[in-house]
Amino acid sequence: MINRYEYEGIIWIDIENPTADEIAEVGQEFNLGLLLRQELLAPTIKPRVDLYPEIVYTLLHFPARRHTHNAQESQEVDFVIGKHFIITVHYDTIDALVDFARSFEAAMLLKRTTGKFHSGHVLLELTQRLYQEVEYELDSLEDSVTAIETAIFSGREKDMVLAISRVTRELIDQKRTLSMHAEVLASLEQATTTLFGEHFTEYLRGVSAFHYRAHQRALAMMDIVTELRKTNDSLLTTRQNEITKNLTIMAFITFPLSVVAAVFGMNTEHTPIVGSPNGFWIITGAMVVLTAVFFIYFKIKKWF
Repeated sequence: MINRYEYEGIIWIDIENPTADEIAEVGQEFNLGLLLRQELLAPTIKPRVDLYPEIVYTLLHFPARRHTHNAQESQEVDFVIGKHFIITVHYDTIDALVDFARSFEAAMLLKRTTGKFHSGHVLLELTQRLYQEVEYELDSLEDSVTAIETAIFSGREKDMVLAISRVTRELIDQKRTLSMHAEVLASLEQATTTLFGEHFTEYLRGVSAFHYRAHQRALAMMDIVTELRKTNDSLLTTRQNEITKNLTIMAFITFPLSVVAAVFGMNTEHTPIVGSPNGFWIITGAMVVLTAVFFIYFKIKKWF
């Protein structure tokens, strides 16, 4: 599906799930080469930057596990940047682009620009929205991390093992995806400056600033989750040690009683006390006294 937007001579073409006919149509209008057309037809695993005559092509993946519409962990956006146009191609509905389209169509955001309007303004606004969507992902993750922290210190350490693992996996995806952007954006800055001039540099630096903020936040959150995992593991270990200690104390107390019961339960002719009128009460009393002695001894030693 092709959506077309124009403002002050600059054209933005947004294509979702492109067909061969749609790419051919756009390629003919903007003089896109055959190789570039083929690149736009299907998703690409690795982000990169390619420089063509009068055109810069780049693609980036944005983490979107919690806001995706097709169960993908990330959303790919291909950018074809010319002096007077920008083409974006994606293979999933991306909320940030939908919202930006509304702003572009009404020309509300873009009217605030100063100087001559060109495709650099559109690129900056597009990437700002896309990285803002990443920030929303991180906001959701931060809520999960806060809930995990509360649960850990509420005695639910065991339940949080799986929750921490899930959040860690999402943050690893964030870290892996965003870490690839730095090199791509540096190459993109060099390519656009070479092709369009120094005035484009400030816009690419703005894009890099959006990326840096999101990436650093993901890294900081990863550190927090790592510390929470260590804390949770420590609390689990402490609880397990406490349970083991209590079971050991119980076993140590009951073992002598079992020995006493076994001795007086021997089938011999002359077992002391056994057979006497008060034999049961004497043996039971001795066991109770023995239990009390062990209990007092452990209490004095502060073993429980």
